[in-house]
Amino acid sequence: MAKRTTSRGGSRPFTRRQQRARQQRWLIFGVIAVLTLVGAGIAYAYLGQDDDLGEEITDLGNAHLQAAPPNYIWNSRPPTSGPHSPGIANWGEHSETVPEWNQVHNLEDGGVIMHYNCPEGCPEIVEELRDILQDMGSHQLILEPYTEMESRIAVTAWTRLLTMDELDRDLIVDFVEEYRGIDHHR
Repeated sequence: MAKRTTSRGGSRPFTRRQQRARQQRWLIFGVIAVLTLVGAGIAYAYLGQDDDLGEEITDLGNAHLQAAPPNYIWNSRPPTSGPHSPGIANWGEHSETVPEWNQVHNLEDGGVIMHYNCPEGCPEIVEELRDILQDMGSHQLILEPYTEMESRIAVTAWTRLLTMDELDRDLIVDFVEEYRGIDHHR
């Protein structure tokens, strides 16, 4: 003889319809739990995609120096934080590399710098970077040549470094929009 499950009170046995309804509730609960976990996982993965907007570089502080540090080596090339000049470089395009200790102060003030490394020339890359500068405005944005890096293109903000060998306009624009204007004075 089959064992019958009893109702909550224990006095009456469950009917088949009640057992099916109970199983359906558990099934619905299980599906909701799985969907919730999957949704949370997707949200976590999506929100955790900061890595697409560059590598996070250890903060070296923001000490203001009166003179350029002799032989100082920042923890990234181009630099993203550390000791720097008391003044900033002009925003906009530069035909020569801005001294690193000035670059860092611009970053501290919420700036973003677009760097290119093309010893043999890369007019198409420079022109596209100029277009980004023009479209986004030069306030808190610098474009400059920088040969002390391995990649052809780098974009820096305070403690953030995005590098690429092929220009990705959308990624650069997203980076600038994400990090420009954030003041890092303490």
